[in-house]
Amino acid sequence: MPEMENLQLFDDQAIRTAWNKEEEEWYFSVVDVVGALTDQPDVRRAAKYWSVLKTRIKKENGQLTTICSQLKLKAKDGKRYNTDVANTEQLLRIIQSIPSKKAEPFKLWLAQVGRERIEETLDPERIAERLVATYERKGYTREWINQRLQAISARRKICIS
Repeated sequence: MPEMENLQLFDDQAIRTAWNKEEEEWYFSVVDVVGALTDQPDVRRAAKYWSVLKTRIKKENGQLTTICSQLKLKAKDGKRYNTDVANTEQLLRIIQSIPSKKAEPFKLWLAQVGRERIEETLDPERIAERLVATYERKGYTREWINQRLQAISARRKICIS
């Protein structure tokens, strides 16, 4: 299943990742992320922490398969072992369960994004405001932003027809 494997860095700690071409999605080693967020000194302790956390998540949710699966990822010894992995959405759910100072910024960001999306369902005009603000932060001109919004609108009209 993994078409491409990579190492990503989080606070100078390696996180093993694998790209699933069919799903067009990255998968992240849960043990690596848990180890990085909880400052575990080695993989064994990170795996133990994840094991305890996994048991707690199973009790709360009843089913772990909705928040992670397994892939064979390369370990430090060069061999491939079945490893718990999660896609971005699943990983964010796991991070919410980790009591850690490093996880707190993620949790605050998730809460803010969640609030914004709920507000957007109540007032869809906020979506356009967020889009304009994002393009402005990226340095695009007002003229370019207006053209972009018109192009998006035109494409949506064609798709609806």
